[in-house]
Amino acid sequence: MTDATGTTAHTSGTTGTTGTAQGTWTVAPEAFGSPVAAALWRAYYMEVSDRWYELHEGRSTPPDELEREIAAEPGADFTPPGGVLMVARYGGEPAGMAGVRLLDASTGELKRFFVRKEMRGRGGAALLLAAGEDAARALGAGRMVLDTRHDLVEARALYARHGYEEIEAYNSNEYAEHWFSKSLAPAG
Repeated sequence: MTDATGTTAHTSGTTGTTGTAQGTWTVAPEAFGSPVAAALWRAYYMEVSDRWYELHEGRSTPPDELEREIAAEPGADFTPPGGVLMVARYGGEPAGMAGVRLLDASTGELKRFFVRKEMRGRGGAALLLAAGEDAARALGAGRMVLDTRHDLVEARALYARHGYEEIEAYNSNEYAEHWFSKSLAPAG
């Protein structure tokens, strides 16, 4: 199914890695200010921030910093015509998100790529990444870039498996340690 921005909602059946229950993944655009998007943004930020603080300072994110940083980046750049926020659901429950925004007329940037810890290993990350790439194409991008940190090894492995190659820094994100790019072939 395609929405008004030309973004395709992806659907895939998958079996969970534990038990025998069947689940279905769906990925579709979501308003950045929705309660679902806000809850996923909070979960994403808390996880990546806590991982950084635990690695570098042996503690979790200070609550005041968490609230300040979540409020500072609500996600308005993930709205048409220059961006989109995609939400993945597993069995109808919000399980992950990916933001795509245009950096220029031909370059999309993947941000806020996240799958809830309890939903990982069920095929949703690859589906969400493909949906993000399709969203970038629909916005007119022929290339996707992203940045990530060294400690986010799962993310770096996912990007490499799906054709992303490391490049020189394209931004000055103080927390980024790795930058990736992928040419997006036109949808066929």
